[in-house]
Amino acid sequence: MITEVEIQVGNKICEVTLLGKEGNNVKIDIDGTVYDVDVAMLQNGICSILYNGNSYNAEMIKNNAGKHYQVNLNYSTYQIDMLDSQAKYMKMRRGGAQSDAQTDVITAPMPCKIVKVYVKPGDVLKADDTVLTMEAMKMQSNYKVSADCKVKEVLVESGDNVRVEQVLIRLEVNND
Repeated sequence: MITEVEIQVGNKICEVTLLGKEGNNVKIDIDGTVYDVDVAMLQNGICSILYNGNSYNAEMIKNNAGKHYQVNLNYSTYQIDMLDSQAKYMKMRRGGAQSDAQTDVITAPMPCKIVKVYVKPGDVLKADDTVLTMEAMKMQSNYKVSADCKVKEVLVESGDNVRVEQVLIRLEVNND
């Protein structure tokens, strides 16, 4: 069992790989360092962690469909974001510094296959609505709009293979 994910804690992005899990014993690799920890999920988002002879209790509060967490640990609060391939690409492209302002076009962040298109011309969308699912490197990612908008034109359909930067959907963004 190997599961890879990228997480962002503050301004730092970490590569996290789940190497194995047996009961509460978890073996993870964080940026090349392997950790063996004992993790028990308790009620109401409380997580008990045993590592290197020390015990920690963390409170995990999930937001936005499980991609954003607030973690309270040792009198400190951390904001943690799970980065999907779209978010990773956009942060890399922007250098992590610019805003998430929705543009009037949705382009492919990488060469990929369009798995499903959920919108059609004329649809009115709210921020965080999913417009399509794409697949690259055997991983599927949902593309969500970051602002209220209206679909002007859909240029792809399910099953299409697209290239990087190819325009997929044109939008009319509500700038109110």
